[in-house]
Amino acid sequence: MPTRFALLPSLLLVATCADSAGGPDIPPPPPPPPPAAGIALQEITATAVFPVDLAAPPGDLARLFVVEKAGRIRIFRNGALLPTPFLDIVSQVSSGGERGLLGLAFAPDFATSGRFVISYSNTSGDTRISTMRISADPDRADPATEQVVLAVNQPYSNHNGGQVAFGPDGMLYIGLGDGGSGGDPQGNGQDRNSLLGKLLRLEVLANGTTRIPADNPFVGQAGQRGEIWSYGLRNPWRFSFDAGTGDLYIADVGQNTLEEVNVAPAASGRGRGLNFGWKIMEGTNCFSPSSGCNQAGLTQPVLTYGRGDGCSVTGGYVYRGTAVPAVVGHYFYADYCTGWIRSFRYQGGAATGRQEWTGISVAGAITTFGVDGAGEMYLGTDAGRVYRIIAKP
Repeated sequence: MPTRFALLPSLLLVATCADSAGGPDIPPPPPPPPPAAGIALQEITATAVFPVDLAAPPGDLARLFVVEKAGRIRIFRNGALLPTPFLDIVSQVSSGGERGLLGLAFAPDFATSGRFVISYSNTSGDTRISTMRISADPDRADPATEQVVLAVNQPYSNHNGGQVAFGPDGMLYIGLGDGGSGGDPQGNGQDRNSLLGKLLRLEVLANGTTRIPADNPFVGQAGQRGEIWSYGLRNPWRFSFDAGTGDLYIADVGQNTLEEVNVAPAASGRGRGLNFGWKIMEGTNCFSPSSGCNQAGLTQPVLTYGRGDGCSVTGGYVYRGTAVPAVVGHYFYADYCTGWIRSFRYQGGAATGRQEWTGISVAGAITTFGVDGAGEMYLGTDAGRVYRIIAKP
């Protein structure tokens, strides 16, 4: 089965790309020139080991937490990574291929509760979502406080998703891929009795356990999982909320022809009950025309790009910092295989002001974006580099 790894043998994170039916590739439109005030990248460390997530507790202006795929979380402070990990669960983690310690989210009340959430692949390759608290040392987690709040079996080794994030409503959102292989052979994306291929939403309680919010769209419906918030996703490796508007952005890795970015505005429910189409659709293409490709009720992406332009989207964030005023309101994203960085503004239900940020380069493939406590944006690569986005000198 051909994969994207065949294109770049050293890359071990992106979703597999199986031979399946799909529409024709769409040539990318030429990107407009960037604004006069551009961006640059400032390397802050070159010693992380395959960073896959970057995060900071709310209001914490001193630390950036770097999630390493093998099972460690490191703290960047005062210009360097601290030598002792914040968390080390390497012995609990399967990190081959697309598996690993994949996501980190700090509770909105972290300053008082010390609670955070992690997403990882256990030694059997299955997804575990856990809550945990810090120890008496604020730079060290207490592994003894781990509570597994969601356990999901993974039928294949790829398409694990991995992002966890607290939304503007204080709820925990969890991204899961369709279970893997290629072409969603189990039909999980459209099956609302499966947690795979979904965005889930849970409430984290004061004791570290979780419950299903009563206002989730499928609560109480026979044969449908109450944890589901939205569905029809293939591999939502990275999703995020706009800190300014509350809008939800989901970058979903494609199969054969198209990568996509979806936006669910806060004003229209922030994705509640939406069907993003997989595997009826791949982006804006019919994935399996023989099925009839009924698009009724599907939410179309605001942006797609084809195989002539890249092969695996790495979703990012809407910039709401102060260091680069010219790009406030831009959603940044990248392609894992080709290395470009692009952005757009979401206005009037469309991706406007699309930019490709030329003249900058990184060492390695871009695995993730992140935001610190001040709203400044970062990106990480599989070569161990972490960069801060700054104004072009």
